[in-house]
Amino acid sequence: MRRWLAPAALAVLTAAATALALDTPPTPHQAKAGLAPLKAPLLSLRRVPELLTQTIADQRLAQQLDQVFKDPAAANSCLLVEQTDRRLYTRNPDRPLIPASNLKVLTALAALAKLGPDERFSTAAKAARPIQPDGTLAGPLYLVGGGDPLLETADYAASFKNQPQIHTPFEQLADDLVAKGLKHIAGPGGVQGDESRYDTQRYIPTWKPRYITDAEVGPQSALMVNDGFTQFKPRHTAAAAPAAHAAAVLSDLLKGRGVSIDGPAGQNPAPAGAATISELRSPPLREVVAEMLKESDNTTAELLTKELGRRAGGQGSTTAGLKAVRSLLDAAHLPTAPLQAVDGSGLDRSDRATCGLILAALDTGDAQGPLQSGLPTAAKDGTLAQRFQGHPAAGRLRAKTGSLDGVAGLSGFVDGPGAPLVFSLLVNDLARDAQGRALQESVAAVLARYPDAPAPDSLAP
Repeated sequence: MRRWLAPAALAVLTAAATALALDTPPTPHQAKAGLAPLKAPLLSLRRVPELLTQTIADQRLAQQLDQVFKDPAAANSCLLVEQTDRRLYTRNPDRPLIPASNLKVLTALAALAKLGPDERFSTAAKAARPIQPDGTLAGPLYLVGGGDPLLETADYAASFKNQPQIHTPFEQLADDLVAKGLKHIAGPGGVQGDESRYDTQRYIPTWKPRYITDAEVGPQSALMVNDGFTQFKPRHTAAAAPAAHAAAVLSDLLKGRGVSIDGPAGQNPAPAGAATISELRSPPLREVVAEMLKESDNTTAELLTKELGRRAGGQGSTTAGLKAVRSLLDAAHLPTAPLQAVDGSGLDRSDRATCGLILAALDTGDAQGPLQSGLPTAAKDGTLAQRFQGHPAAGRLRAKTGSLDGVAGLSGFVDGPGAPLVFSLLVNDLARDAQGRALQESVAAVLARYPDAPAPDSLAP
C-alpha cells in the first residue's frame, strides 16, 4: 500500500515537478566537455524519495540525540556529528572541555604528520672499539636510546590483559650482539645506558600523584625498557633511573646468553666517536600510534610528544613537543584557538580541547588512514574490547575513549551502510563514572541506528 507523503514532502515534489523540463539530452557544450548526462536530473522526481529519506533520517538523529542530552549529567558537554562534510548534529562544538585521553588523537595526528607512518625508532648498542676475534669487547658497551616507547621484554609484553601487544622485542638486541660474536665485555664499564636524546623530566608536575603510584604512566626517558618499570608483578615499581635500568636489563639478557661482563651496569652518554655494533628498530610509527590509541598508552603519548620536540625544535622536551603539536595542527588548518595542553596524553586536568578540534583531526585524510584505523573497535579490541557487547555499535564503532574523574570522552567513527559517521563527544562535571559510560552508550546507539528512515522505494510517487 502506498504511503501518504507529509505536506513538506509534497512541497518538494511540487517543486521538483516544475523542473521536469530539465530532464533533457546533454547540450552541445556538455558533450564537448565530455560530461556524461545525469541518469536522473538534479530536480527529477526520481530523486525526491532519496532526499526525503535523508531528511527524515537527519531529523530523527537530531531528535534522538536531543533526548539523550536531556540527562542532567550531560549539562557540560559537547557533541559534533558529521558525514562526508555534512554536519548532522551540533552541540557546543567550540566549548573548551577537559578532553582526557581524547587528546591523544591530536598527538597521533601531529606525530604521523611530522614523522610519517613508516618511521621507526632505533635503539643502538655502541662501543669505542670493535669486538675482537676472540669475542672480547673492551667496554663499556653503550646502550643508546632513540625514544622507542615500546621497547619491552617478552614477559612484560605478556603481562597485559589485551593480547597480542605490539612491542619491540628487547631480547633481539642481545641475540644480535651474540650473533656478532660478543662473548666478553672487559673492563669496569659494563653496559652503560644513554638517554641524552631527551631531557630527564620524568613526569608532568601537575599530574595527580596517583597516576604515578597506580602506574598509569611510566618515568619518561629516551631509553626505557618495559615502560620504565623495574617490577610489574604483582605491583609496578618505577625505575629511579630508567636508562640505568635498561642497561641492567640488557646486561642480564647478555649474561643469560653466555656473555661474561666484568663491570656493573650504569648510565653514561656514549662518546662522540662510538660506532654502532647492533641496532634494534621499532615497529613502524603507524603501529606505534595504533598501540597508543587502542590501549590509551600514556607513556607512548608522552614520548611521542618529546620526539616531536626533538624533531621540530631541537629539544626532546614536553614543552618543545607541545609547541610542535600546535604548529602542525595549525599547518593543517585545524581550529586550535581554544586548545590548551600541558602534556601529550590528556592526563592533566588543565588540558582543554573542543569537539570541533578533535573531530577535525579525525576527519583529516581517509577514514581508513593510519590514525583512523588505529582506533579501538567496540566489543573487539583495546580499551573497547569489553565494552558495547551486544550493543548496536558492536563491531561498527571505532573510537578513542577518554576517562578521568568526572570526565568522559568518545571520538571516532561509526561504520554503516553509507559513508561513516565521524563524531566527537566530551562530557565534564560528571558525578559518577557510570554516568559517562551511559551517555557514551546512548550516543553510540543513536549513531549506530542511522539512517533511521523509511526505504526510498516506500516513498516513491
